[in-house]
Amino acid sequence: MSAQDVLNSATTLASYNVLLQVTFRVLTFLLNAFTLRFVSKELIGVVNVRLTLLYTTVVFLSREAFRRACLSGKTEHNWKQIINLLWLTVPLGLLWAFALGSVWLYLLEAPDPLTVPHYGPAVALFGLSAIQELLCEPLWVLAQAHMFVRLKVVAESLAMVARCLLTVLLVVSAPQLGLYVFCTAQLLYTGCLVLCYAAYFLHFLGSPAAKRMTFPFHSVGDLLPSVGNGEQPVVNWKLARLTWSFFKQSFLKQILTEGERYVMTFLNVLNFGDQGIYDIVNNLGSMVARFVFLPIEESFYVFFAKVLERGQEIRQQRNDDVAMAAEVLECLLKLVMVIGLIITVFGYSYSNLALDIYGGSLLSSGTGPSLLRCYCGYVLLLAVNGVTECFTFAVMSREEVDRYNMMMLALSVSFLVLSYFLTWFLGSVGFILANCLNMGLRITHSLLYISHYFRDSPWEPLRGLLPSPALLLALGLSAALTIFSEVTLCCDGGWVLRLAHVAVGGVCLLAVLTTILLAETRLVRFIRTRLLTRRSGKES
Repeated sequence: MSAQDVLNSATTLASYNVLLQVTFRVLTFLLNAFTLRFVSKELIGVVNVRLTLLYTTVVFLSREAFRRACLSGKTEHNWKQIINLLWLTVPLGLLWAFALGSVWLYLLEAPDPLTVPHYGPAVALFGLSAIQELLCEPLWVLAQAHMFVRLKVVAESLAMVARCLLTVLLVVSAPQLGLYVFCTAQLLYTGCLVLCYAAYFLHFLGSPAAKRMTFPFHSVGDLLPSVGNGEQPVVNWKLARLTWSFFKQSFLKQILTEGERYVMTFLNVLNFGDQGIYDIVNNLGSMVARFVFLPIEESFYVFFAKVLERGQEIRQQRNDDVAMAAEVLECLLKLVMVIGLIITVFGYSYSNLALDIYGGSLLSSGTGPSLLRCYCGYVLLLAVNGVTECFTFAVMSREEVDRYNMMMLALSVSFLVLSYFLTWFLGSVGFILANCLNMGLRITHSLLYISHYFRDSPWEPLRGLLPSPALLLALGLSAALTIFSEVTLCCDGGWVLRLAHVAVGGVCLLAVLTTILLAETRLVRFIRTRLLTRRSGKES
């Protein structure tokens, strides 16, 4: 597959993933707004913080390193060895589920059984759901590597719709079940994922489409682990060593990604009710980050990993491939920078109104608006970090990955310490400030690496971090106008004044978008030609 074909597939995959994440976040957004009116905030805190943390930790530590290693490189690998390596995620998941489940049951403070019943069985069922999802990991990697761009969208969409529908049904009809409601919905979600991937490959294997693309497997038995004929190793040991390097990095990255939940869970700096409110505000603030930035990072990691040789300097690679990678990196940086600035500017003035509409005084009073405002600034850092780390992780050598692990260790320790002390002094806002400081350090490292990587070349992709002066002026004026509008019109003056405040924001946003069209022509062309154009014949 040529570099241009990989880019086309990666951009299509990013577009589909954005659609998937939009659907997921909207459904979760509506589901949280609905369940807030039927269950206690303590129950939401246990489910969305503690139990979800158990599930995501088991899944992430069991598969993330395998994904990054097995999707690396331009050359063709022995796919049978890769499948054998990927099946190791299941026993690894069993070990993590047992170890972490024991911690969750016996070492952490259990919630009040009168307020949050069935905690013990819920821990076991969430661990089981993580193991169930790992059963489709070999199929997921195959789908990503061969750019089956619609499979992930369809599978996860069906699974999330099923989970949301079941949650609503059980919350309304049997709220006395407590945590069993969310356990049942979680098991349904992971079960649907496994069934969708299994059904797709059962249909695809041996089909004319598989033969046309010379798919490496022909039957279901080929997808199961095997010892082979003895002529080759059971697994690719080079990839296994790379997996171990990524595993050490993944462990630290998980602490940074879910650090505030670990602090809340293990150090008890917030009670379950406050944890529930923080999680709701956190989900609201991270909607755009998750449904735009994360899909871009996942999809273009595949692009950079396939176009550029890992651990090789620029002069040792094809000039056309490096030029394309540099152009894409610059445009991606400009794209996420613009989106992040828009969210920061408008999020500051509309946080209070958004929380009041979403959850009433339960969310809009107290620290809720301040927390959401801080998160809007944090989104800008998330945007830049996602793209810069996406590139650096794709081109780093194994030795560089190992060295980066040491820095991640220092960041993890500093983040936990900062989170603990800042939360004691500032409440839940301290979590966001600690995240901002650590994210800034990670961005600095990635920028230095990218600058060094392109130092002897004519390309300067980091120019993408510099918006045009016209756009900065438009954003500055919009910030001033919307802040003045919030002070004078919102949020205690009735719906008429609130609508006027929204109208002011709408006019300012339209002015900003118009400025982008006129001043950021290269970015607009990239979006139009790479992210929005449908390409026939590139999807399976």
